[in-house]
Amino acid sequence: MADLPRTRELTGIAPDAIPYAELLASQQPTILKGVARDWPLVRVGLESPLAAMAYVKSFYGGHPAIVLTGEPEIGGRFFYNEDVSGFNFRSERGRVDEFLDRIAAGLDEAEAPSVYIGSANLATHLPGLRDHNDLVLNDPMFEASPPLVSIWMGNRTTASCHYDMSNNMAVCVAGHRRFTLFPPDQGANLYPGPLEPTPGGQVVSMVDFRNPDYDRHPRFRAALAQAQVAELEPGDLLIYPAMWWHHVEALDPFNILINYWWNLVPAWIDTPQTTLLHAIWSLRDRPASEKAAWRELFDYYVFGPPETAGAHLPEAARGNLGPMDDARARRLRAMLLNRLNK
Repeated sequence: MADLPRTRELTGIAPDAIPYAELLASQQPTILKGVARDWPLVRVGLESPLAAMAYVKSFYGGHPAIVLTGEPEIGGRFFYNEDVSGFNFRSERGRVDEFLDRIAAGLDEAEAPSVYIGSANLATHLPGLRDHNDLVLNDPMFEASPPLVSIWMGNRTTASCHYDMSNNMAVCVAGHRRFTLFPPDQGANLYPGPLEPTPGGQVVSMVDFRNPDYDRHPRFRAALAQAQVAELEPGDLLIYPAMWWHHVEALDPFNILINYWWNLVPAWIDTPQTTLLHAIWSLRDRPASEKAAWRELFDYYVFGPPETAGAHLPEAARGNLGPMDDARARRLRAMLLNRLNK
């Protein structure tokens, strides 16, 4: 691929002065250079991969993790097999320390098997590590919406381009990472794959970024015109908004990333992925005239200002058009389940 614009970078930001709200409000990816460089894990990782592995092992309590492994031929790209009937890798449950030993054994191999642990809950798998290696989450929004903190470790691996439904803060802890980022409106140009099964829980682009087939995926050129690249060194923090597509490459023989996912909505608000699946079932195959009418209704009830649809009604008569809360969400869920079970 041609050289792409670089994600904006901020330097000289103190760890306790990160402008989280301002960065989120910008709705643009941003790299904060070196804000985690004083983490003990970052420092030992700069010494050597083996030192980083030993440090990680010192926190391991024995809880098994999901380990992905692939043959050297996949080049670290965990993806589908040739006819998309399955995957090109194996998934198993294993010990984190044994997983690290497998990577250590292949550090000097030019074509080592691909080994990867992704999205392992930090508190579950490495209790205590966060006590010494953590962002300063001093913005009030994190009190209402505590992040889910996970660790990602492996050798030279690639997470195919996908989106997440949460805002993300990704700290490059060991090794180097390259994120290729696309705004949410580029989904169609990235040729999303099957809704299920997926290699890692999210829909992924079917484009091979290492060798794009522009005859098969011609709109990918349009996606690249909107793309940007974030190159991360140990200690760098990348913040980007929910629903941005991102393709993630781990570039060194051993790599660690710790990420923080969070949403600014209450836990009782359901995932829109459920809505998408139901809409495929209930709307997609209706006549075009009906779909156009339903688009207008969705704009009115859902995508417009939340107070609009009920503003002309007495407060007591607004029902589900009123502000959503835990009690109303429970009643609405029960109503939907009752209808779906008929």
